[in-house]
Amino acid sequence: MDDTLHPGPTKTLLIVYHSMTGGTRQIVEAAARGAALEPTVRVRLLPAPDAQAADLLEADGYLFGTPENLAAMAGLMKDFFDRTYYPALDHLSGRPYATLICAGSDGHNAARQVERIATGWRLKAMADPLIVCTHAQTPEAILAPKVIGPDDLKRCEELGAALAAGMSIGMF
Repeated sequence: MDDTLHPGPTKTLLIVYHSMTGGTRQIVEAAARGAALEPTVRVRLLPAPDAQAADLLEADGYLFGTPENLAAMAGLMKDFFDRTYYPALDHLSGRPYATLICAGSDGHNAARQVERIATGWRLKAMADPLIVCTHAQTPEAILAPKVIGPDDLKRCEELGAALAAGMSIGMF
């Protein structure tokens, strides 16, 4: 077969996430499934503790997924940004990103925190933050394993597909 017709992945989408109760993992996996439909984009899904500055530098676009904990992004996502911010600074300008938030009620503050970091890196938001609300309000519900509904998973998959398609055609 002629490899020039099917050259394989030429761009890399890095998905960095943290999930404690499974909700965020489900939404980033849905986004990864959508992105994987684009044959010219390689999808890397990394838990926040495993992601390094080198991973950021090697990628062409990003999807950041975090639960909202106490009206903020998860601590392990903050740790990821703390460890990688300065080593990646001035090396990511213009690259596309999107954000997925799994929240019990609101999610907007966590999204703002990610946006501020992405602004410092001069990343380009390709979509508004996608917030999936689980309506978990009691300590028991907040700590319980989450099951994300099919409509929300579909929205996440569509976001991943749109980000990958835009990267593939050089839109971002």
